[in-house]
Amino acid sequence: MIEAMTTLEFSYSLNKLSSSLKPFALKLTRDADDANDLLQDTMVKAFTNKDKFTEGTNLKAWLYTIMKNTFITNYQRMVRRGTFVDTTDNLHYLNSGDTLVENGAYGDFTMDDIYSAIEKLDDVYKVPFMMHYKGFKYHEIAEKLNIPIGTVKNRIHIARKLLKEDLHVYQHKN
Repeated sequence: MIEAMTTLEFSYSLNKLSSSLKPFALKLTRDADDANDLLQDTMVKAFTNKDKFTEGTNLKAWLYTIMKNTFITNYQRMVRRGTFVDTTDNLHYLNSGDTLVENGAYGDFTMDDIYSAIEKLDDVYKVPFMMHYKGFKYHEIAEKLNIPIGTVKNRIHIARKLLKEDLHVYQHKN
């Protein structure tokens, strides 16, 4: 019987491979801060989905796939945020893509839950998280809040973790 990789071994392997993923992140994002965000998101997703990794397969390839998919998801989210909705009687949707939700009730409930979860955050986490969500780079948040960049990253990470816990009902289950 082959024993599964321990959490410590898995973490060590992720840490070892993270430096080789950085150039790929830079190639995708073309921005150092965004590349660091993408790398961090990739590592968090990999660690939280450790149980989905099949030992004996190529961990590096698995991480590249997670990074590529995360980048695509983030890009699509950014494009959707940039969608202009005409509020005239014609209700045209420009740059909205092919996917439209016919019944907005579920989306409204979801957004209400998300905003409610964000409002529950302490300001120390909510403020940097919302600034990052609105597009500020880590260094800009650090300057505006007059705190070290590491503190900004940590607070955003904690905010994401708290939101993920609060919004666990929306997690996709396979």
